[in-house]
Amino acid sequence: MKQGFFKVSTGEFGPGRPLVVAELGTGHGGDPVKARELCDAAAEAGADCVKFQIVYADEILHPNTGEVSLPGGKVRLYDRFKELEMPPDFFREMKEYVEKRGLLFLCSPFGARSAGELRALEPELVKIASPELNYTALLREIAGWGLPVLLSSGVSRLADIEEALALLSGIPVCLLHCVTAYPASETDYNLRALESLGRVFGVPLGISDHSLDPELIPALGTALGAAVIEKHFCLSRDDPGLDDPIALPPASFARMVRALRRAEGRPAGETIAAYREERGEALVDAILGDGVKRLAGAEKTNYERTNRSLHALRDMAMGEIIGPGDFAALRTEKILRPGLPPSWAERITGRRVRQFIPAGEGIRFEDL
Repeated sequence: MKQGFFKVSTGEFGPGRPLVVAELGTGHGGDPVKARELCDAAAEAGADCVKFQIVYADEILHPNTGEVSLPGGKVRLYDRFKELEMPPDFFREMKEYVEKRGLLFLCSPFGARSAGELRALEPELVKIASPELNYTALLREIAGWGLPVLLSSGVSRLADIEEALALLSGIPVCLLHCVTAYPASETDYNLRALESLGRVFGVPLGISDHSLDPELIPALGTALGAAVIEKHFCLSRDDPGLDDPIALPPASFARMVRALRRAEGRPAGETIAAYREERGEALVDAILGDGVKRLAGAEKTNYERTNRSLHALRDMAMGEIIGPGDFAALRTEKILRPGLPPSWAERITGRRVRQFIPAGEGIRFEDL
């Protein structure tokens, strides 16, 4: 197999022929009919792979995380995630349907329960979302499966990526360059980071794209050697899915696929020159960036909030001993304080609480 490529049942993918992933996420709303319709539309639009998420709210955030504004008013973010929980049979049915369509089934787990259910489905590869890049226990679990992993790297620094790849050592990993913002600005993508990340880590690189434009990031990323292009997919941006407002509807997704197929067939310089002429030199050069991996502007305030840290599951009084069921590695989000990294889980177990820790808040070094 050529360097930088990976092989699955549906083909061999790598620089010059990226795997095109339609991220359905939870946009199906738990409706098998709509899920099949999404799969059909993704296949017809040119996707190679469709991706789902196995969501359990308790694995992702604390009930006290805060609220999210929806068309019907504000609701607890935790409750919104509870609405997205689906039984294992739903994903088994979806996997069978996806594979009958000749596509690759992909899914993200978010904790031990969802990981166990995903493993039972016997997938060919696994996706780890950006907020879970530092989730030590989950990465160790996935590493034990020996399957190829697509690892998103939004809202992360070089050291975070290095630690994650060390935990996944010995299995094939494709690192997905990503900006964790919804939507993300095209000019935040710094696509030349694909080249520098490849030199630093020596793994295949791809892109998880949250920008609104159907062509710029996918086509320019393909020109720079992306082995995977992932983009959110919907039937309509007016649909009620969490990610539907930034997803591509079928016609736009098909346009994206045509653009990156054109990029596959010609030298990188020609693709870059064509977009400079069509969209403007300043815009394209801003998208390409300087190649230095750094937090994008939209990510800086979310670092240590979007990713995982250790949070109290109950009120803990001064003098109490912390047990393994008293905390979890969760996303902090907006209103709670971040805690210690998930890698500290074993070190805080058995420690005495120095000062009151409210339920939901991050457990800090000074709390122990």
